[in-house]
Amino acid sequence: MRGRAWAGAVLVLGAQLPALWLAAAVEVYTSEEVVAVNGTNQRLKCTFSSSSPVSPQLSVTWNFQPEDLSSHEPVFYYLKEPYNPPSGRFKDRVTWDGNVERKDVSIIIWNLQPTDNGTFTCQVTNWPDVYGSIGEVRLRVVQKVSFSEIHFLAVAIGSASVLMIIVVMVVIICRQRRQKAQQKRAEVSDTEL
Repeated sequence: MRGRAWAGAVLVLGAQLPALWLAAAVEVYTSEEVVAVNGTNQRLKCTFSSSSPVSPQLSVTWNFQPEDLSSHEPVFYYLKEPYNPPSGRFKDRVTWDGNVERKDVSIIIWNLQPTDNGTFTCQVTNWPDVYGSIGEVRLRVVQKVSFSEIHFLAVAIGSASVLMIIVVMVVIICRQRRQKAQQKRAEVSDTEL
């Protein structure tokens, strides 16, 4: 009977190990959407958390899915050191901007073009944490930055501040002139007496 109980415990533990293995997963964090101006450079931020310390086998894979939903394209790969794509639209246009010790696996895309509109995915494996979420960043490349409400508010507050400074200076100058005029009148009336 004791042997059966032992075997049952091993089976139950064996059935739970995959669940524990999946619970120790890498979580990846990215911005949902980034807007950048045509011809500029943009940092695509990607950070991660892992239940394990940073492993020498840590790998990072960045891919790109164009808006037209054509096939995925490799953008960047990291395993002990950064590897730029040998060909494709991102060849010579991607720079590693991460620090794995700080759990940052970000990249910079240079000279953005409208054809770069689409979704970038960031996937991290940190052995033994090989499962986890995949971060997605939707990139929109625009011709120029739109004038948002925040910009309008900043301009309005700045303009009001400048106007207030001008009004205060005009009031101070007028008072000083008035005081000088009163002093001259007082001097003239004193000399007449």
